[in-house]
Amino acid sequence: MHLPQGMAYAMLASLPPVYGLYTSLFPVLVYCIFGSSKHVSIGTFAVASVMVGSVTERLAPDSDFLYAGNVTNGTGHINIVERDAYRAKIASCVAFLSGLIQILLGVVKSGFVVNYLSEPLIRGYTTGSACHVCLSQIKYIFGLNPARANGPLSFIYTFLNICWLLPQTKVPEVVVSVLSLTVLIVVKELSACYAHKLPMPIPIELFMIVIGTMITHFSGLADSHDIDVVGEIPSGLMPPRAPDLSLFSEVIGDAIALAIVCYAISISLGKTFGLKHGYKVGSNQEMIALGLCNMIGGCFQCYSVTSSLSRSLVQESTGGNTQVAGLVSSVIVLVTILKIGSLFENLPKAVLAAVVFVNLKGMFKQFFDLPKLWKTNKTEFLVWMLTFMSTILLNLDLGLAVSVMGAMLIFIFRTQMPRYSILGQVKNTGLYVDVDLYKEAREIPGIKIFRSSMTIYYTNAEMYLGALKEKSGIQIEELLKAKKSEEKKMKRLQEKRKKKAKKDAKKLTKNPSNGALTKKDPVSLDMDRDSATGHKSENGHVNPAFQHDAVASDSDSNTGVSSNQILERQSEDGEDSIYKCDTHSIILDLSTTSFMDTAAIKTLEITFVDFAKINVDVYLVGCQACVVEQLEAAGFFSETIPKTRLFVSIHDAVVHILDLKQWGKNAPP
Repeated sequence: MHLPQGMAYAMLASLPPVYGLYTSLFPVLVYCIFGSSKHVSIGTFAVASVMVGSVTERLAPDSDFLYAGNVTNGTGHINIVERDAYRAKIASCVAFLSGLIQILLGVVKSGFVVNYLSEPLIRGYTTGSACHVCLSQIKYIFGLNPARANGPLSFIYTFLNICWLLPQTKVPEVVVSVLSLTVLIVVKELSACYAHKLPMPIPIELFMIVIGTMITHFSGLADSHDIDVVGEIPSGLMPPRAPDLSLFSEVIGDAIALAIVCYAISISLGKTFGLKHGYKVGSNQEMIALGLCNMIGGCFQCYSVTSSLSRSLVQESTGGNTQVAGLVSSVIVLVTILKIGSLFENLPKAVLAAVVFVNLKGMFKQFFDLPKLWKTNKTEFLVWMLTFMSTILLNLDLGLAVSVMGAMLIFIFRTQMPRYSILGQVKNTGLYVDVDLYKEAREIPGIKIFRSSMTIYYTNAEMYLGALKEKSGIQIEELLKAKKSEEKKMKRLQEKRKKKAKKDAKKLTKNPSNGALTKKDPVSLDMDRDSATGHKSENGHVNPAFQHDAVASDSDSNTGVSSNQILERQSEDGEDSIYKCDTHSIILDLSTTSFMDTAAIKTLEITFVDFAKINVDVYLVGCQACVVEQLEAAGFFSETIPKTRLFVSIHDAVVHILDLKQWGKNAPP
């Protein structure tokens, strides 16, 4: 398959077919030595070829190679030899630079960069690239010669230009294309249906090239019906030469895009086969091997290479379990270049275009991803569509950059909007689950268990605190306002009672009749104290049931009234205060948090301080060891936030809180 695909995909790169044969030879030999996958087939690939073609046509357009004095725009007046030579120089320069980038990334063990290209992104990008491939081959199907646009919206401009030239369609070219497509599709479908009975897939692409060449040569179609053919294919190998360094600055962006895309395709395919056959494919080793293929290939007039799914599947199905299969195919390609390449000079370009179209079937089937993604994950559906539309509208290089940035922004937005939930206990178990999702879960009275589905960090830290207040139903600001208001009221009431007591005392001293005492006895002192606190005493003694816990109270030095008295006091008519807080403890489940930045730590500190003002205790559970280390390094734990508020599991914290409420300081450890 290297022969037909190499010649066909070279046309996608806007290069003569012989350069596709070079690309199917040298990089394959290099990968046999340095590659870590046993089943992938390195060589030409449609997406990589069309990316190279966008660079060559941008830097070497036909208009730059018109003969002097030419007043028309026909291809017969273009210096094709000079144009193709310069385009080959550009393509080899891009391959060398992309290979150098891949080697550097592999040496510093940066193979992980491909992880930023998610599967929906890669599939959307390859589908968009397949559309560019089809558009570039339509001119051979209809025998047209449109001016290819470059830059953003070039796909739209080229498509409109082709539509404008459709009246100039060459019928013989269409007939050759339709016949080739029909034969290729029918034979491939039959080969797939009877794959279990055939020893190997039918190499119909090779047969079509041979048959097409023979028919065109012996019937003289190129002369009689103006069929566009491949033309001269030089025999022999090109001597190696260093790339033109002056072009590096013009192709650096394209080289980076090619380095990432080619590696992403190759490593995903290699890991798929490695998982299937039980061996490991090293990410960094694969990066270095692919970089050497491109770098060395660039010195031998090759363009960028990567793995091909169709060739790899054929290689696997025919029993090729090592890279010796690649070595054998390289020998066949070498013989073709040296001896029989010139026999394909009368091969119609329409046949090669048909080969390209048929091999894009797998990429176009990726459109069926959309219904499934829409049902299962609308975020990935958005990434797929964003990548596809960016690739179509902004061209391949800029489209890839926009797609990666868009996918990263979508990921950031997802972390900014996690799912917040209040957990409840499943009866008679130590399980705590979302009360909104599980009917059997019940909240523990007085305890709120709060969980976020994402790591807390600077982009969502503020929303975390807001969601905690909303989900727990505790409005700290309102409670603090109520607390201040109650303090003022209690202070005014105490002042009134003091004034009244002074007046009563003065009256008693002025009129000591009926045996009234001039000094208060112990009983009257107890009565006054009871009046100030709002509680009644029995037989002149304070009821111990109303004594407040010194640890839990939050006394005010100015008023002598605790926060518990303020929040839980009863009004004079005997009804509960509207400012009463039923929650005494909050448990923060941090099991989903993998790291802590300064914003997250500050948010936790604010949470502890704010809830302490309304006498609500906060506990942390499920913290990973790295999170605890970061909290300790930041000085998070102190006298106000003791480390005793840290628990391994939710159930441990719940049991501790319930024991504390039942036994107080004497709670069992």
